[in-house]
Amino acid sequence: MTLIALLSISLVSAVVLAFIGDKRYAAEVNILGGAATFAVSLLLGAEVYISGPFVIANGFFFVDALNVYLAVLTAFVSMTTAIFSRPYMRHEREIGRVGKTAMRFYHAMYQLFIFAMLLALLTNNVGVLWISMELATLSTVLLVSLYRTPSSIEAAWKYFILCGVGIAQALFGTVLLYFAAEKVLGEGSAALQWTNLSRVSGQLEPTVLSLAFIFFMIGYGTKVGLVPLHNWLPDAHAEGPTPISAVLSGLLLNIALYALVRCKALVDGATHGNKAGYIMMAFGMVSLLVSAFSLLRQKDIKRMFSYSSIEHMGIAAFAFGLGGSVATFGALLHMLVHSLTKSAIFFTVGHASQIYATQQMTRIRGLIRANGPVGWGLMLGVAAITGMPPFGVFTSEFLILTATIKDAPIMSPFFLLGLAVAFAALFKKTMPMVFGEAGESARLSAHSIKVSDSPVVIHMLIVLSLGLYLPVFLSDWFHAAVRLLR
Repeated sequence: MTLIALLSISLVSAVVLAFIGDKRYAAEVNILGGAATFAVSLLLGAEVYISGPFVIANGFFFVDALNVYLAVLTAFVSMTTAIFSRPYMRHEREIGRVGKTAMRFYHAMYQLFIFAMLLALLTNNVGVLWISMELATLSTVLLVSLYRTPSSIEAAWKYFILCGVGIAQALFGTVLLYFAAEKVLGEGSAALQWTNLSRVSGQLEPTVLSLAFIFFMIGYGTKVGLVPLHNWLPDAHAEGPTPISAVLSGLLLNIALYALVRCKALVDGATHGNKAGYIMMAFGMVSLLVSAFSLLRQKDIKRMFSYSSIEHMGIAAFAFGLGGSVATFGALLHMLVHSLTKSAIFFTVGHASQIYATQQMTRIRGLIRANGPVGWGLMLGVAAITGMPPFGVFTSEFLILTATIKDAPIMSPFFLLGLAVAFAALFKKTMPMVFGEAGESARLSAHSIKVSDSPVVIHMLIVLSLGLYLPVFLSDWFHAAVRLLR
């Protein structure tokens, strides 16, 4: 019942907000829905931690150590993003960028997006996973185009077309997976259930599974934003509302990577090798290098951090492809700390762009003088995301680098090169924005804009804490997830 309640809250919230989403108190209802979802996700996490994985509803839903931690993370970040979006979207309403209809649309689609991601994580059916990923795409396409400007509509269409073509490839992969599974498990939905497929993965036709993974890699890799399938991501981040950028980078990319990792585990079981892992390593390393050098060329602050998201998804994909206990543990930790850090960065970026009424980095100067909390939040966020100790990103990247040196030493120089270029590029772009001389207009506007500091503070404290100490329950979850993926 806990799992059903978790899914129901966001879906009911979406329906309620479809009717009241333009009211003054709609933002509070959105926050309440997010808080209730997070509270129930904690109960679900505790249930799995105490009793172990389980399957319900005739095998339609399942929970294990891998998806439950992502469900809790999704619920948490969606709650804090709802808190951030309250002052942010009200300011957008006050300056006329959105109207009543757009506000109603924003709140309803936001909760529907959260529902789609939780469904993708908790379903036991590969076909339903595909449907929920498509639902998440459709809801975010509509949110990216919320401002109805030519550039936002263009970005939304680009997102829709590229991810639509990509998700169609994932459908082909699902069909091939079913083709192989029904010979072992028989016809019907049982041949599409993760739990059944994992149990008989060694009996599945390896050639068919290898071909299916190519389609999965293209399909779900597009949603992850891996190079060269990434072209939609910078535009979607730059043109949509900043809260949507936060959940796109912090959550949706994780969900797509989760789907890809589940598929890789099946292919590994069928082929008794790491062919799928080599493909993921190649895509991950190319994504890391291309995005790191692309950071140097960016002029829009949200586009810059979208390329940073591509970089970190590349790191995680590379680590999952590398395999092994250390690399997989590091990848799971990296997904967690990246989500928390990147969403916090987008919170500060959103406030900064409102203070200066621009996203152009050359026009954002002296944030720390114009608004101290926003300036320091951005600086600490960049320090964390570049992997500086003692933040959690340093810990996860160190684990992945250690595994790379041990199992794929020839890739280590490329890995370090990508990290170094990204480090230099982000600090080069960020330092003038934070410590430059702020204009008088920026100082004045900073006092008229309400800023929500608590989500940034909470996220950064967690990321710092994870760099210093990993709680026992989280370590147990990760170790259990590693065993599932080996």
